[in-house]
Amino acid sequence: MTQLLELHPTHPQKRLLDMAVQALHRGELVVYPNETGYAVACHLGDKGALDQLVALRRLPKEHQFTLICRDLSELGSYARVENSAYRILKRNTPGPFTFVLPATKEVPRRLVHPKKKTIGLRVPEHAVAIGLLEAMGEPLLSTTLKLPDLPDDEATLRDPQDIAAAVDKRVAFVLGCGMGSDDESTIVDFTADEPHITRQGAGELL
Repeated sequence: MTQLLELHPTHPQKRLLDMAVQALHRGELVVYPNETGYAVACHLGDKGALDQLVALRRLPKEHQFTLICRDLSELGSYARVENSAYRILKRNTPGPFTFVLPATKEVPRRLVHPKKKTIGLRVPEHAVAIGLLEAMGEPLLSTTLKLPDLPDDEATLRDPQDIAAAVDKRVAFVLGCGMGSDDESTIVDFTADEPHITRQGAGELL
């Protein structure tokens, strides 16, 4: 049964974050809040957890996976970042952006886009997301929580209690932190000669 944990929005309780981390290490899924709503995460090295996440979201084979990282230094281990791209990333992190970059060999092959050989990377600014990453001590595989078995206008749930009911028995914990946003991150692709925005969301690129 999925358990809803209510976390403080600016000073999340370490005890509750540690419970979530233990579940992630066991290969379970955890729903957490970020600045653009609720997302679902799993341990990036656990194939079984990835399979659960793919089944929950019914993700296609060509889905662009995203890693959430604590900072740019951590991000640099998983993506090749040119100096020009680094300057843009530095100006716009943390924040509601997903950066698509060439993946390094540190990224498990099953997470790399099969054709483009890329990985999505994000540095969140939400206190609960940051707290979860700090407690975990490493990046997490993450994707927006959109449930395919709900109507389109309800697929992005905002209320933690509704989320817990909708994902019951498929997720270990929902880290509740009030009503979530229904915004999306801005996706910036750095794989061409010039960076370009493939989805304009909440983030305004500086």
